[in-house]
Amino acid sequence: MEDIKKYIDTHRERFIEELFGLMRIPSVSAKEEHKPDMYAAAEYIKTKIVEAGADKAEVMTTEGHPVIYGEKIIDANLPTVMIYGHYDVQPAEPLELWTVTKAFEPIIKDEKIWGRGADDDKGQMFMQLKAFEFMCKTGKLPCNVKFMLEGEEEVGSVSLGKFCAQHKELLKADVILVSDTGMIAPDVPSVTVGLRGLCYMEVEVTGPNRDLHSGHYGGAVANPLNVLCKMISNLTDENGHITIDGFYDDVLEVSAAERAEMARAPFDLEKYKKSIDIGDIEGEKGYTTAERTGIRPALDVNGIWGGYIEPGAKTILPSTASAKISMRLVPNQNSEKIEKLFEAHFKKVAPKSVKVKVTSLHGGEAYVSPIDTIAYSAASAALEQTFGKKPIPTRGGGSIPVIALFEKVLGTKSILMGFGLESDAIHSPNENFPLFNFFKGIETIPWFYKYFAEGMKM
Repeated sequence: MEDIKKYIDTHRERFIEELFGLMRIPSVSAKEEHKPDMYAAAEYIKTKIVEAGADKAEVMTTEGHPVIYGEKIIDANLPTVMIYGHYDVQPAEPLELWTVTKAFEPIIKDEKIWGRGADDDKGQMFMQLKAFEFMCKTGKLPCNVKFMLEGEEEVGSVSLGKFCAQHKELLKADVILVSDTGMIAPDVPSVTVGLRGLCYMEVEVTGPNRDLHSGHYGGAVANPLNVLCKMISNLTDENGHITIDGFYDDVLEVSAAERAEMARAPFDLEKYKKSIDIGDIEGEKGYTTAERTGIRPALDVNGIWGGYIEPGAKTILPSTASAKISMRLVPNQNSEKIEKLFEAHFKKVAPKSVKVKVTSLHGGEAYVSPIDTIAYSAASAALEQTFGKKPIPTRGGGSIPVIALFEKVLGTKSILMGFGLESDAIHSPNENFPLFNFFKGIETIPWFYKYFAEGMKM
C-alpha cells in the first residue's frame, strides 16, 4: 500500500479533471428540470467505475433517480466491501452568493476544490473510486468490492429502500463503507459513529380567502404570516427545549462516561463563532455545542414565505403563509412518530382564525455504530497509518437516512469514514473541499481494505 502516494502523484491532474467532469453536471435531485442531468451523471460515473477496474457497472432504474451498481469479485470466498455514496447535490441557489466561481464551474483556488458537490458528495465519492482504481491497477485489491451510488440522498433517498429490498442478493456485503461525513479538523482524524435522524415537514397557514388591504382589514383579521411566526416561535422555549408534546419520550440519553469521551475532541468556541460570523451561540440549556449537534435533537425553520416580497410596497394581509421545518432526531426517536406528534401539536396550537395544513416531505432514522467491530478497527488503523494519530470517534449532526435503512433491510453495518471539514460550506454557496483532504482520502482508503480483509481472516 506504500505505493499509493506515488500513484496519486502520477495521476493527480487526471483525478482532478475527472472529478471536475462530474461536478460540471448539475445533478440537482430536487428539481424536475435536472432529471436529464441525473442520468448524465449516472452514466459518467458508470464509465469511471469500469475504467477503474470493475468487472461490470450498470445504471439501474428506480421509481425516482437511478442507482449505479458496480462490482469487482476476485474470489467468492473473500469478504466484500460495498461502497455507498451519492451523486446528487443540493440546489445552488442563491446563485449571486457564489463569489469564488459559479456553482457548476469547478476550479482550484487556495489549495481547495470549489463548486457544488466538491465535498458533498462528489468529491468524497470520487476518493473511493480512485482508491479502488489504485488497488485494481496495481494488483493490491485484497477483497471483493461493490458500488451502490444513488441520486436521491439530498431528497431523502425515497426510492432506495424499495431498491434494496428488491436487490438484497445483489447487494450482499460484509460492510458498507461511506465517505459522506467529516473530520474534526485537518490534523485530527475521526470516525463518525453516530448520525442524527430527520423529520422534514412543510406547513401552510391560511386565513382569508384572498389577500386583503392591510389598512381596511389590519387589526381586525388574522394575518397568516403573523400567526405562523407566533406558532413557530412557540415550538421551542427559553431553554432551547422543543415544546411538542411527547417529543422527548424516546430520546436515548447519553451516559456521563460517553459525554466525557466526546469532550476529548478539540473544540475552539471562539474560532467556531468567528468561522460563521456570529456573536454568540444558542441551543438547549445544559449541553455543549458539540453535544447539541451530536447527541441532542433540534428543530429549525429551513424556509418561510408568504405575502409580498418584491421591491417596493404592497400593503396586504396575505391569504396564506408557509414554512419548511426540519427536526434532527437522535437514537430511539422514530421519524414517523415524530411526524404525527408534530402535526397534532401544530394543529392544536393554531387559533380558530386560520386553517392549517401539515405535509411530511421526508424522514429517516438516527444511527449509532459500535466501536468494537472489525470495520471500526480497520478504519481506525487506516487513519492512524496515514495521519500518524489515532482517530476520535464522533457523532455527526447531519443525517444520512439510508444508513439505518441498510441495517434494517440488508442487515449490513456501515462504517462512516469521511474527510470533509466544517469549513467546506456543504449545502451553501462557495462549497469547497481542500486538496489535502481529497488526496489524503485516496491515500487512506486502501489501508482500510487491507486491515478489514486481514481482520476478517482472523
